[in-house]
Amino acid sequence: MRKHYSAQLKAQIVQEILKEDKTIGQIASEHGIHPTMLHRWKAQALAGLPRLFNPDDKAARKAVAQHEEQVHELYAEIGRLTTQLNWLKKKSGLDPES
Repeated sequence: MRKHYSAQLKAQIVQEILKEDKTIGQIASEHGIHPTMLHRWKAQALAGLPRLFNPDDKAARKAVAQHEEQVHELYAEIGRLTTQLNWLKKKSGLDPES
């Protein structure tokens, strides 16, 4: 059975690798992960670094736009539900303000 590691753990281990305080073999034995896997994670992290500094990253802009749209939709839904709740409270006589 394969082990699945969280992105947070992978990032933490890659940071440890990049510090170069210990060898990859030492880090691998500490965490019980094969050194080849650690080399793969390091390569993946280094390959993804340029995207962090690229302001023209279409995928990042698209993700931000989708997030903003979702936030807008959720706030609109909250407004609708609040209005419905207040109307129901008023009609049922449970609203202490009326």
